[in-house]
Amino acid sequence: MKTLRKSEGFSDQKIIVLPDHIMNEAASHPLVRPLYVTDIGYFPHALHHYRERPEGPKAFLVIYCIEGEGWYQLEGSKPYPLRKGQVAVIPPEVPHAYASSEANPWSIYWWHMNGEYAHSHYEGFLASAEAARIPVESSRRIVELFEESYTLLQRGYTLHHIIHVSQLAGHLASILRLSRLQPDARREHGPKHDMNETLRFMTEHLEGQLTLRELAAQANLSVPHFTHRFKEATGYPPIDYYLRLKIQRACQHLDLSDASVKEISLRLGFQDPYYFSRLFKKIMGKSPTDYRDTRKG
Repeated sequence: MKTLRKSEGFSDQKIIVLPDHIMNEAASHPLVRPLYVTDIGYFPHALHHYRERPEGPKAFLVIYCIEGEGWYQLEGSKPYPLRKGQVAVIPPEVPHAYASSEANPWSIYWWHMNGEYAHSHYEGFLASAEAARIPVESSRRIVELFEESYTLLQRGYTLHHIIHVSQLAGHLASILRLSRLQPDARREHGPKHDMNETLRFMTEHLEGQLTLRELAAQANLSVPHFTHRFKEATGYPPIDYYLRLKIQRACQHLDLSDASVKEISLRLGFQDPYYFSRLFKKIMGKSPTDYRDTRKG
């Protein structure tokens, strides 16, 4: 792919590369070892930005595009687009190249992250090389995490600063992991549905009854397709998840009200209090009465 290349930096760019000897020492700390940042940067309006690593990166490379677009390509793969609101994660030691669009140059935040549990943090990205779409409500938080990390590291590479930035890296990885595991974040074509809308729909109807067919209709998907995508996103079949939300709400009623177990059962749409109690114990590990009697706080 023919691309003009720019070797020097970009106006208003930000970049920090932590010294190897400092990170090698800091990485032994139990609060740093699971996941830590080695490099961090921001390239605004990066016209002609091009990078190629035939040997791959030494750590996970996270690229978050906030404006414009570009592309990236892993060894043996087709080029993947990276557009505004999308994030790409390139695993360690994977040869790759990436570049900003010449017609619509990207602005990107990027991190290099390593650690004992880095692969677990980014397992969703290991299964697919495609970029994930970040929910709008998470975008500002990602930028805030970058700015907080960058500002702190500018004040010195102390162990206390590195520990704090490592915790911020974990928060960032959690946001990205959840976005990756949302199947809707990976689909550019076909019916789209945000599973968060389904979860909101469920929580708004905990005092009634919803069927699988009603949930699929709300998502504008067939029952089999909806079931597959919901389980992929949450790890649970839809009705199982819905019942767990009901029991979660029941816990709140038990903690915050004097209503009887039977009253709570009926309020949440369970006509058989004995079934409710059995389900509660199956999910929570104790009966509603024992749960209420457990000291909390």
